[in-house]
Amino acid sequence: MAGKRLSAKSGVGTSARPAFERIALLLQGGGALGAYQAGVYEALAEADLHPDWVAGISIGAVNSALIAGNPPEGRVAALRAFWEAITAPPVGLPSLMSAWLGAMAPHDDYGHGLVNHARAFASLMGGAPGFFTPRSIPPFFSAPGTVEASSFYDVSPLKATLESLVDFDRINFGEMRFSVGAVNVRSGNFAYFDNTTDVIRAEHVMASGSLPPGFPATTIDGEEYWDGGLVSNTPLQWVLESIPRADTLAFQVDLWSAEGEMPSDLTGLELRQKDIRFSSRTRAATDQFKRAQRLRRALLHLLAMVQPEELERAGPETKLLIEEADEKVYNIVHLIYRAKNYEGSSKDYEFSRLTMEEHWAAGYRDAVETLSHPEVLERPQTLDGVATFDLADNAPD
Repeated sequence: MAGKRLSAKSGVGTSARPAFERIALLLQGGGALGAYQAGVYEALAEADLHPDWVAGISIGAVNSALIAGNPPEGRVAALRAFWEAITAPPVGLPSLMSAWLGAMAPHDDYGHGLVNHARAFASLMGGAPGFFTPRSIPPFFSAPGTVEASSFYDVSPLKATLESLVDFDRINFGEMRFSVGAVNVRSGNFAYFDNTTDVIRAEHVMASGSLPPGFPATTIDGEEYWDGGLVSNTPLQWVLESIPRADTLAFQVDLWSAEGEMPSDLTGLELRQKDIRFSSRTRAATDQFKRAQRLRRALLHLLAMVQPEELERAGPETKLLIEEADEKVYNIVHLIYRAKNYEGSSKDYEFSRLTMEEHWAAGYRDAVETLSHPEVLERPQTLDGVATFDLADNAPD
């Protein structure tokens, strides 16, 4: 990466593993913004914070596969290989227009915004190498019922890229738990593909990112699946509510910020709508989980007052309460990409190399800054046993 490097290790000093039973890395969907997650992971790896469980939606599923499907020493390189491959400069008229505008536009937020929109247009017209390519015949002119009629892009390049960069045997038989979310098109129900219950293939990762109408649905075992972000763009609840529960240090890496200003025009309105929809109310889910944990801990203390023989004679309703009681602790560390003022509603499909490097550097910087606070890695002492953090100074310029 270009520019001055920071040291995650120098700010944290994580020679010993934090006192949690598992470290979880949770990755939102967000297309081209996903390079931010790669930067976050690079800082975590430098700090020896290797996840036991990685879970993702859409582009977060792709990054999760690149992490889980490689040995620790090769994960950053695999992420780098993927992001450099899909942001290789395209050829043709859209690319020439983008380059011309980049040279002619004024060097301020307005000019930068024009350049970014031109680069996004180049991605729309030319696709992203090793990821997706536009169909030669638009879906409007294709026969109904065919895959060509239901999507603008062919994603077979992504399958080849994943199979070249990801060891799926490692995902299925390695020590790291792996989960990706998708939506069953027929039932409308959310589904998680998890290596504890499924044999993971490239199709499971692609299903999590099959966002219509750009990308076609992905078929798995006779069922069609769309992008998990249509229902929930974060795997936070899936991981936190998993059974058996465990003391968890969770890094929640979001690509969309729920907080923002009232838009002043239609362009801003579209962007704000995207941010709200795809942020998936992560903070609200965290607050709900904190309340549930407080009740579970209170229930455990209440049960401690009951004689053991009485608990043995308990009915099914009481046994259900006993199963819910626990005193597990959780640190939920939020790392949220907050777009710059010049980034518009096309920020999730602006696959230029320069912007990718900016996103990657932002994720690395935010993670280093967050890890410089030692309390992030310490077990919480709160009444509910849950501590949340959002410590990176990454507000938009």
